Amino acid sequence: MKLEELNPQGIWKNFYSLTQIPRPSGKKEAIGRFLVEYGKSLGLETFQDEIGNVIIRKPAYPGYETHPGVILQGHMDMVPQKNSDIIFDFEKDPIRAYVDGEWVTAEGTTLGADNGIGIATAMAVLADKSIVHPPLEAFFTVDEEIGMYGAFDLKGGVLQGKTLINLDSETEGELYVGCAGGIDINSVFEYFMQPVEDGDVALKVTVKGLKGGHSGCDINLQRANANKLLFRFLKEAVAQYDARLASVNGGSLRNSIPREAETVITVPQEDVEDIKQLVMDYEDIFIREFDGVEDNLQFFIEETDMPEGLIPEEIQDSIIHAIVACPDGVSRMIDDMPDVVETSNNLAMISTIVTNAAEGRAKVEVCCLTRSSVESRKEELCEMIDSVFSLAGAKTECSGNYPGWKPNLNSPVLGIMQQTYKEEFGEEASIITIHAGLECGIIGRNYPGMDMISFGPTIKHPHSPDEKVNIATVEKFYQLLLATLKKL
Repeated sequence: MKLEELNPQGIWKNFYSLTQIPRPSGKKEAIGRFLVEYGKSLGLETFQDEIGNVIIRKPAYPGYETHPGVILQGHMDMVPQKNSDIIFDFEKDPIRAYVDGEWVTAEGTTLGADNGIGIATAMAVLADKSIVHPPLEAFFTVDEEIGMYGAFDLKGGVLQGKTLINLDSETEGELYVGCAGGIDINSVFEYFMQPVEDGDVALKVTVKGLKGGHSGCDINLQRANANKLLFRFLKEAVAQYDARLASVNGGSLRNSIPREAETVITVPQEDVEDIKQLVMDYEDIFIREFDGVEDNLQFFIEETDMPEGLIPEEIQDSIIHAIVACPDGVSRMIDDMPDVVETSNNLAMISTIVTNAAEGRAKVEVCCLTRSSVESRKEELCEMIDSVFSLAGAKTECSGNYPGWKPNLNSPVLGIMQQTYKEEFGEEASIITIHAGLECGIIGRNYPGMDMISFGPTIKHPHSPDEKVNIATVEKFYQLLLATLKKL
């Protein structure tokens, strides 16, 4: 069955159109033009603000003109992740989505259901003149996945509605009323490359095949972090076999748990076989440790071309010690909600960059994303990570700090949606706070008093090539949205 034949067809036709438009984070022009053209084709007031957010306004259903306006909100960008054996260019190629039983997924890449389903749903509401609703605004933000820049740079007075429904949650039957805040931590080790020792052999060591996933939604699943695994090996390789570090690269996005990492090292010829055996030993260790969690973990070594130069030994050691010591994963659960993560860190990306080849200048950058629903604990973990890297001699900077969204259990829209869910489906919806970041907290800061809620269909494994959306829950999601709009 084709996507366009699924129900509700209005949503799935729109979602198929979105899969044909490359829209990785940072590439907002094509998707922005598409949505502007869509709004104008419906004869609706449509415009973009200075940063590229798209706003489309639809008048109320006849008789509902005096009711307070409602905003349907989602983000345009998607996380570009793919399996290493897939040839795919996220800036040019359409997503190859297909129906797989009860799910829609993609061939070897992220699907973009996060947040394409939310965007497609708002588009369907805008196009359907039979839907009963108060004045509507569809508000589509840019670059949510790499810093929530669209929400951050939204100016006051642009939005007219009084209630905001965020369409960016990922479990049907759950109504989200709060989320964690986050902060980016960037640490840089600068150095002049040193020459390779005569007679040494260059080797590339790779960890791959991990599940990865969303560093907010999936951080509690205790999946392996490719960067942490690689540096456990490096610490022993350097200490026992005089391995020298030339480069290391792992992870690709700050809000994705790293799935792959690789390093180039040099070792004396006489130690090559011992290093190969050490890699095999660590692969066995990792497979045992993550049995039942990581089914396709691979850790292997191969000979490679000689690198341009090496990281100086004292800086190499500092980098290794800092990465091994850096907190990663869940730090604390919420005391009165023991199933919900309060504070975490994702050791997201490590990159080796030659900054001036002629002078032999280079650097290693380490990027983390720390999240917490408690501001002081977010700051505490940030300071802890800053101390680890500062002691190792890195230059550390914290940026992109965004607030959490404080729950309001007396929210009018929450009460309406709780009642509506029970009427429509005969059961109670769950009231949830989420560890992932939602744009609601930032929008609420710019629009004090905005009544907000977030919900969505069931999406599994966002931010990884295993991403998939459950077809039946998309229909329930839409049914609840339409019933809620009518009551509002």
